[in-house]
Amino acid sequence: MSANHLHGPALPDDPTVHLVLDLALRIGEVQMSSGAGAADVTATILAVTTAYGLPHTEVDVIYTSISVSCHRGTDRPPVTALRVVRQRSLDYTRLADVEQLVRNITSNEISAEDAFKELDRVTTAPHPYPRWVATAAYAGMAAAVAFLVGGGYAVAITAGVVTALIDRVGRLLNRRALPFFFQQLIGGALATGAALAVHATHLLPAIRPSLLVAVGIVVLLSGLALVSTVQDAISGYNVTAAGRTVETVLLSAGLIAGVALALRTAVHFGLEITLTDPLPPLISAVPMQIAAGAATSACFALACYAKPRAVLVAGIAGAVGTGAYGLVTSLGLDALLGSAVAATVVGFGGATMSRRLRIPTLVVAFSGMVPLLPGWTTYRGLFQLTAENDPAGLSTLVFASGIALALAGGVVLGEYLAQPVRTGLGRLERKFAGPRMSGPLRPTRRRLE
Repeated sequence: MSANHLHGPALPDDPTVHLVLDLALRIGEVQMSSGAGAADVTATILAVTTAYGLPHTEVDVIYTSISVSCHRGTDRPPVTALRVVRQRSLDYTRLADVEQLVRNITSNEISAEDAFKELDRVTTAPHPYPRWVATAAYAGMAAAVAFLVGGGYAVAITAGVVTALIDRVGRLLNRRALPFFFQQLIGGALATGAALAVHATHLLPAIRPSLLVAVGIVVLLSGLALVSTVQDAISGYNVTAAGRTVETVLLSAGLIAGVALALRTAVHFGLEITLTDPLPPLISAVPMQIAAGAATSACFALACYAKPRAVLVAGIAGAVGTGAYGLVTSLGLDALLGSAVAATVVGFGGATMSRRLRIPTLVVAFSGMVPLLPGWTTYRGLFQLTAENDPAGLSTLVFASGIALALAGGVVLGEYLAQPVRTGLGRLERKFAGPRMSGPLRPTRRRLE
């Protein structure tokens, strides 16, 4: 008996092996660039290679690159392929199409050659909406956040206009290949500078500049991969988690630097700005809070080119998240615990419903968390440090970071708790496979830990 037979069935010919590995790597690249966790990428690649007759495959994901090695027995060298993930872009339509392709592959409904052609069509297709639609969606998201933090129509309209301007400037800077750190810095400075300009000129005296800055911070924080970072750390992919953490911290530092620079400049030129007391944890108009949360999440999903059905589900997730946050904070929990509970509800609901609706859980989880991002708390900490020279601002920023981590951790926990529900009560023994937010739910029998 040959060595190959000792390790499983005979593999396809070499051209097919190379084709399957390249196909799996390209699918993993799409998931990785869309914010999927390393565990999801690994499981999906293993599902694709197994479906096409490569059962002995090892996958290594280190955030900026993906390596796949196919073991061909003890008497033949392995075939190894590598692909570098060079860009990050949120296109949830592309992610959903790739996940549908993976379902077809694992169901043996499509050949490797046809799957490769379909993947090429999906990845080279233009965005489903014009770029101005994404800009309008970000503006709508800012307007919804303005209502969420207690602003009126004037604040909402102003926030929408400023956010649209920031998005177009960011688009221009991205075409010039400016690093994202500086894009975040410029975005934070523009958001704060516009708010202070409105305050200094008294054009709109009813508008509180703190609200405009808080809205801008939420919009700029929404693109960070907080959930994926926590998911990678929990799943044991520490190298990838470290890479995501460094990127998230760096981009957050750019945003903080931009806001602080604008505030410091205003103080230097003698502009008198004050910060009122923190907002109450629950807005009195609960229906307005839920509607604003739904609009925030739906607009974010639309800005990320999600399909109409996904936009609707994202809006429901935002309404559920903000409603849960309002409920638990009204019962006496602080913002940190309230955020964790609300995010857990979002993660649980998104995980149980998204698979039935053929929507990536990632879309629902990311979108449903956005209305709860700590924009106001972040601004308050920066204001204390820069305008008031109060060291307490550092603890406020730490508290804002804790809220962000509570949101991300809550979403992952909710997805984890949902696994026994969506996989059937007869499969409770498999619930410890780890949280999954992208790719097929049960792609392989191999353990991924």
